[in-house]
Amino acid sequence: MKTTIVKTTCNKLKEAKNLSKILLDKKLAACIQIEKIVSLYNWQDKLYEEDEFLLNIKTRKDLFKKVRKTIIKNHSYKVPQVTELEISNISKEYYNYILENTKKIKS
Repeated sequence: MKTTIVKTTCNKLKEAKNLSKILLDKKLAACIQIEKIVSLYNWQDKLYEEDEFLLNIKTRKDLFKKVRKTIIKNHSYKVPQVTELEISNISKEYYNYILENTKKIKS
């Protein structure tokens, strides 16, 4: 079973924490780190610079679609970032932690 980090951003810490709690309560993530960042981006032909909060969501690859759906459903952005980075190297202990703290998918 593969593990992954899903990334998304929020413009308010309250939203980032709320989204994190939803994902954790549903066991769609084992751990979520929230970092304050500065994002520069183009939107509707205009350049923006904004403070945002980056969520690093540690989960299993087979949960990505459910994580993405939950983020989109609960996000304030029209086009939220939902990207996935597969973890290629991980300690056995942390791998087991992720598996133990995420939802089991029924076959």
